[in-house]
Amino acid sequence: MLIVISPAKTLDFDSAPVISEHSQPRFLAQSQQLIDDLKKLSAAEIASLMKLSDKLAGLNMARFQTWLRPFDLSNAKQAILAFKGDVYTGLDADTLDKKGFEFAQQHLRILSGLYGLLKPLDLMQAYRLEMGTKFANVNGANLYQFWGSQLRESIEMELSDGVLINLASNEYFKALQANQLNARIITPIFKDWKNGQYKMISFYAKKARGLMSRYIIDRQINTPEKIQKFDSDGYRFSPEMSQGDDWVFIRDHN
Repeated sequence: MLIVISPAKTLDFDSAPVISEHSQPRFLAQSQQLIDDLKKLSAAEIASLMKLSDKLAGLNMARFQTWLRPFDLSNAKQAILAFKGDVYTGLDADTLDKKGFEFAQQHLRILSGLYGLLKPLDLMQAYRLEMGTKFANVNGANLYQFWGSQLRESIEMELSDGVLINLASNEYFKALQANQLNARIITPIFKDWKNGQYKMISFYAKKARGLMSRYIIDRQINTPEKIQKFDSDGYRFSPEMSQGDDWVFIRDHN
């Protein structure tokens, strides 16, 4: 059983990592291809491509220009500790113990526009490149075409029991070509009570994806049905609202 989550725009490369164990991303050669093209862009072109302010465009131009292999702990950080944001607030990776990191390394994967697919302890350098970016490249007009079937095939090779827990956003999960993916795909959906009905609220749903990832890691869950007992932050499984492998979890108070 594998879990997939999205990356985050917010990064933390200032604080020291809580562990020294690390691994190398599988698709670094492909990342280098993208970086080589990104380095050719001016700050104005980056701002236009990614819809960023001049300040953020300048920051990311500098990131592309200084991106350099090989990766080690002096110039890179483990992905699960480098990403910050709503999902990673829920995941709270800094407080994982050794067994937690080991389980996450085996069962959690992070989708990335630049790195393709990251294990939690894979080293990465700072970047900004959303999967949905229409960045022309050698393989096509966007990053979905750049990655093609590579990410799907990588996931399929790792799936021992054929079960994938989709805790990623639609933008990122699309890169796995779900309609061709040889797997049982379980998609948890999180809804909060608001204005007389249960609805998905982006901020809470993102954090809940991280909370569920942490729930699975802490309990070393390998059987998907055990996820239905997820109860972090007041969520509970709703069989009535669920359809097939789209599992709905609801919460009355946030």
